Amino acid sequence: MHPRPSSSAPSRSLNLGILAHVDAGKTTLTERLLHLAGVIDEPGSVDSGTTQTDSLALERRRGITIKSAVVAFTLDDLVVNVIDTPGHPDFIAEVERVLGVLDGCVLVLSAVEGVQPQTRILMRALQRLGVPTLLFVNKIDRVGADVDAVLEAVRTRLTPAILPMGTAAGLGARSAAFTAYADHDRAFRERETVALAEHDDALLEAWLDGEDRTPDQLMSLVAEQTRAGDLHPVFAGSAATGAGVPELVAGIARLLPGPHDECVGGEPSGRVFKVDRGAAGEKVAYVRMFAGTLRARQRVELTGGRSGKVSGVEVFRDGRWTRAAEAHAGQVARLLGLAAVRVGDGFGTSARAEDHHFPPPTLEASVEACDPAQRPALRVALAQLADQDPLIAARTDENGRPTVSLYGRVQQEVIASTLADEHGIEVEFSEASVLHVERLRRVGTSIERFNTPTNPYWATIGLRLAPAAPGSGVVFDLDVPLRDLPLFLFTSVEHFTAVMERHVARALSRGPSGWEVTDCRVTLTETAYASWDGPPSQRGPLPTALDFRKLVPVVVRQAVADATTQVCEPVLMVSLEVPTRDAPQLLTLLGRWGTELTGQTSSGDLTRIDARLLAAHLHDLQHQLPDLTGGEGVLESRFDGYQPVRGRGPTRRR
Repeated sequence: MHPRPSSSAPSRSLNLGILAHVDAGKTTLTERLLHLAGVIDEPGSVDSGTTQTDSLALERRRGITIKSAVVAFTLDDLVVNVIDTPGHPDFIAEVERVLGVLDGCVLVLSAVEGVQPQTRILMRALQRLGVPTLLFVNKIDRVGADVDAVLEAVRTRLTPAILPMGTAAGLGARSAAFTAYADHDRAFRERETVALAEHDDALLEAWLDGEDRTPDQLMSLVAEQTRAGDLHPVFAGSAATGAGVPELVAGIARLLPGPHDECVGGEPSGRVFKVDRGAAGEKVAYVRMFAGTLRARQRVELTGGRSGKVSGVEVFRDGRWTRAAEAHAGQVARLLGLAAVRVGDGFGTSARAEDHHFPPPTLEASVEACDPAQRPALRVALAQLADQDPLIAARTDENGRPTVSLYGRVQQEVIASTLADEHGIEVEFSEASVLHVERLRRVGTSIERFNTPTNPYWATIGLRLAPAAPGSGVVFDLDVPLRDLPLFLFTSVEHFTAVMERHVARALSRGPSGWEVTDCRVTLTETAYASWDGPPSQRGPLPTALDFRKLVPVVVRQAVADATTQVCEPVLMVSLEVPTRDAPQLLTLLGRWGTELTGQTSSGDLTRIDARLLAAHLHDLQHQLPDLTGGEGVLESRFDGYQPVRGRGPTRRR
């Protein structure tokens, strides 16, 4: 039985991200925040698998966060929605989805390991998207903790715009503690002023003239610059013992953005950043509301022309998701009843906003159910996973074997674990291979007319396939008189066009070498159908939709064969940030692969190398980078298109 919906006025909301390199302690910190707020009686343990946010079995076994989870706690009248995000590089797309719905963030660092490679990648993403960020140096109770060394590394590796908010004592012992600086501390006020003056000329001028700001005025300026992303206050402590966490909580309430001036009235607008499945397999969409009020039983138009009716709204209250009458601007809510919803969907003005674009996965692997009787169930389960994360692009090849797209090996483990734990299907993966595409070399045409020996179907289809600009995908056009279209089979010209586009896309999913054919313009140049009252050459039964579905792939394959194709491989723009001492051996490795260098700069003890790298080498580079740089190398990559394979292109495994 659901709790009675609440119709009370919305509390103020703050949507907070917790980000960190793997094993820096962000999930433990989330547990401590919930405990401190009274949401849970005792903090859960990552090691024992009792945390609120790591719900996947693989997360509990590996001690890492894979899927973003949402919990909440209250600070006076402020509801803080904590979105616990992945720290593993294979899930950077999951992180980026969440960043777009955050009001602020806590970036967690280890007092022992300091600034780690993924920390630098996450910080750049936060800076790029303008997310206000506090830093929390965790694990001060561990042997080897050195907060001063971490602060120095932050200044040189992340940003010099930091302001330590207190001092840590007793490092390396269970009794380690963090004490916040008092507002009236003269030395702290001077450090505050110096840090603030970097972005405030008026303050600098007043300070040089001997004018003092009051502690409250200075802290107000700290909050202002933090919200603008110009300054990053730093706290320290231990999520395991609770040291420093109350001071961090006070900083969250005092320094991170208050609720935006989001309009409660007007058109509801929001974005879906996570899709889960309920107990009965129904979709549950996690949405950040940006404007308006969304009510139960309200219809929403989603991105891509899909729509749905919200059957229920839930908000996180008193430690659990609770039925509510509506969701307001600024809130995070769960929406029920949207069967067509997918991760990344928006509605209202958010549906019209520019979508996040993630680099396509560059690996694929086929999946086999260990029990052949579970093959149909496997296809259904993979389709559900693709709804939750479209980037895995689950599909079935011409032999009926499912394949999935991948960013890395850990993601493959996650899919296998999810299929086993949530669907009861044990699977085996083939060895992952690099995804290629095929492009047309020239224009190709084909026509199949009915009542001819080569065409057993009661329809005529003529197609012209022409190469198009890289990255344009597949574009479908009509170049036939409307009177020739079989509109008695379809509700409209638009319906006919949409159905033909699907048939063409399905036919182009496997070219002569087995890869998807893309970047082409497909034009319908001729169409006709049989009838009983025409000339003998045009007589025959009226066609069915099946005739068109069967004939289109035949004509597409013939046109592709006429055009011929070239296999192309994915290319990435990569940026490597490595210790300068290790740069020569990285350059040697890249040179061995024939990589095109596009830039090289040095700053202090770090060297940045920019290069255009074949995706086939990316995973080798990821594997070798830690050993070549003593674990200090950082690698970022972005998709840069496809280029023709030298020599004979590889054939996709059947």
